[in-house]
Amino acid sequence: MSDFDEILFKDEAPEPTRSPDHPTAIPDDPWKILIVDDEADVHSVTTYMIKGIDFLGRGFTFFHAYSGREAQEIMREHQDMAVILLDVVMETEDSGLRLVHYIREELNNHTVRIVLRTGQPGKAPAAKVIVEYDINDYKEKTELTLDKMLVTVISALRSYHFISTLENNRKGLKKIISASSDIFERQSLQQLGSGVLQQLTSILQLRDDNICQFTSGLTVSKIEGQQLVLAGTGAFGQYVDRPFAEVEAKLIQAALDQAQSRQHGFFCEGGKCAWYFKSQTGSENFLYFEIAKELDENDRDLLELFFTNVSLAYDNLFLHQGIEDTQKEIIFHIAETMECRSAETGSHVRRVAEYARLLALKYGLSEEEAEMLKLASTPHDLGKIGIPDSILNKPGPLTPEEYQIIKTHVYRGHDLLINSPSPIIKAAANIILQHHERWDGQGYPQGLQGENIHIYGRIIGVADVFDALSNRRVYHEAWTWDEVFAHFREERGRHFDPKLVDILLENQEEFKAIWSRYNAVGVQFS
Repeated sequence: MSDFDEILFKDEAPEPTRSPDHPTAIPDDPWKILIVDDEADVHSVTTYMIKGIDFLGRGFTFFHAYSGREAQEIMREHQDMAVILLDVVMETEDSGLRLVHYIREELNNHTVRIVLRTGQPGKAPAAKVIVEYDINDYKEKTELTLDKMLVTVISALRSYHFISTLENNRKGLKKIISASSDIFERQSLQQLGSGVLQQLTSILQLRDDNICQFTSGLTVSKIEGQQLVLAGTGAFGQYVDRPFAEVEAKLIQAALDQAQSRQHGFFCEGGKCAWYFKSQTGSENFLYFEIAKELDENDRDLLELFFTNVSLAYDNLFLHQGIEDTQKEIIFHIAETMECRSAETGSHVRRVAEYARLLALKYGLSEEEAEMLKLASTPHDLGKIGIPDSILNKPGPLTPEEYQIIKTHVYRGHDLLINSPSPIIKAAANIILQHHERWDGQGYPQGLQGENIHIYGRIIGVADVFDALSNRRVYHEAWTWDEVFAHFREERGRHFDPKLVDILLENQEEFKAIWSRYNAVGVQFS
């Protein structure tokens, strides 16, 4: 039998039991039963006959309506009604049948089990009613002895329970499909951890009775040898981005130990639940959450399916990160190769990358995009690898012919990278092509103007010139800070994007701090 079959088909429910006069607390909410009849004695007798009964550990709570109109009001407020014991003839000869139509067609409630009871079978012939109306049982009031009443009600409840389980599982599977789509879009461990908690909350609160109310939870992954809390909610919200060792973890560790020993890596008992997963790359990850009530078997099956998809999402993310890390290493080594060839640049690519990240964040780009720009900026001078040393390292001014040769480096570098499928390398290719364009359109190679220059090209244009002026070159000494910032004021709106110049001028100390850090001996790019 497949996992899907196991979710949908369970053993038949146990028979009902008669509770003592003073029963112990029932763990779950009672079944809702609506009695609809215009005779008060029928209400009294019915409740007397079936009171004190337990079915699946749940007792009964009764609702009373003495007309079709009253029943409509009750049903609008209680869509989770389990059984309706319904009279046909009340304020009109077809009040009961009108109510059936209202429930099925207007409220669109096809889950509640409707038992039609009539003392005047001639007013509602069984054959006609069964064929034309969506009812589940038809009884004459005279035939409903105590035993038959119990059989009728319990049979209806068993059907309601089965249909409700199917519907909840259908909703749960639909939610898991939606949740899986969301978590597979997460591009970092932090985002994935947060997404799993969000979707878990949604899945656990799926049922109308909120029986699995989610209270607190956290996700943890091992990063650079240390277990860090990536996301947390409720009581664990305060531990986000902190070592897991800081969490009061005795109960969590006990649940985690149990999860590690389970086939699906999932354990839940006493409202304490844990999921453990070790990726194909060897990374250990786990999730812990607390709920207000125990999970039933259906909830467990749904969560095991959900966590199977979460495991795939983690593996997918680690694989993606491995590929991305390889790309980053390649790009950085390319940049370092170019830097070693140039006689003057020192830690130029490191500083430009940090300036670019700072400008991007201040400009309003996301942390993720700023990090990508930082990396993509490193090979911005890649094309110079094809420029002769006599020109590249010439101590004096370039001739017009030599300057034209220098300008070709943007095409050389762009053409080397543009055909890569990697988004980072494609971004690097476009940065190479555009970082010598000018805001006023007087730059090269395409003469782009204003916002027609990609924001990455505009940012690297500022960062590159800022570093070139503030450091010694073979053709000039380093400028003073006053001279550097004065140049940017003068070229605001001409060479450079005015907004980026304003950011530079308003945050001078932060840019100078980067310069100091990466002009120190032995500093490594990060």
